[in-house]
Amino acid sequence: MSAPNDRTDARPEREAATVRFDQAARAAEADLPTGAEKTALVRSMFDTIAPRYDLVNRVMTFGLDVRWRSQSVTALGLPAGSTVVDLACGTGDFLRILTDAGLRPFGIDLSWGMLAANRTGAPLVEADASALPVADRSVDGITCGYALRNFTDLESVFREFERVVRPGGRLCILEVAEPEHGLLRVGDRIWFRRVVPVIGGMLSDGAAYRYLPRSTAYLPPIEVLRPMLAAAGFSTVNRRALSGGLSQLITATRSGRP
Repeated sequence: MSAPNDRTDARPEREAATVRFDQAARAAEADLPTGAEKTALVRSMFDTIAPRYDLVNRVMTFGLDVRWRSQSVTALGLPAGSTVVDLACGTGDFLRILTDAGLRPFGIDLSWGMLAANRTGAPLVEADASALPVADRSVDGITCGYALRNFTDLESVFREFERVVRPGGRLCILEVAEPEHGLLRVGDRIWFRRVVPVIGGMLSDGAAYRYLPRSTAYLPPIEVLRPMLAAAGFSTVNRRALSGGLSQLITATRSGRP
């Protein structure tokens, strides 16, 4: 009688191991670092590009990134006064929009350089997303903009999401995507993979913006992210394409009774 239970219990571990293997394989194929080497690279890179990060974002997205963040805050669907963690907050784009929406945000980022360039006035903390200095079930929601692919261990990060968000709380992840339409996809690839690195080199740090298009290899598809988030305690995991698929918005609700 014990054998079937053992196999059932082992299934999540096998699935998690498969996800880790797939992520490592994608990183290896793109010649990208993993583990502690990746964490160190991400921290150093964002320290370097912090002073002109906002400028490059506006130029390379034609200002659409501001609209996408506003749409994300609306999708969060939390009432005024709710406490929200903006993870990988950078220089504060999400923090400003969250504050304007009547929410109470605070920012967490791995990069001290990014926090030093943040002028929002919101509370800020330097920390790794896999070990958040936040009490259990103490926040109403989490926003995270264009950082999912920069986390070293997504399973650990998602477990932290589950720990700190109260039941019924909300998760809103904004990330890069690739359009499904043929012509738009071709144009996006040319822009993102060829033009953006040139713009980044002219306005900021060339190496960092050559890394940016390659880093999409770290990003699992929604077919993988959805069960990962469900296993971490989130339900109603939805994906919405923005501006024809140039970006994607992933939302979820923390399971359990509020």
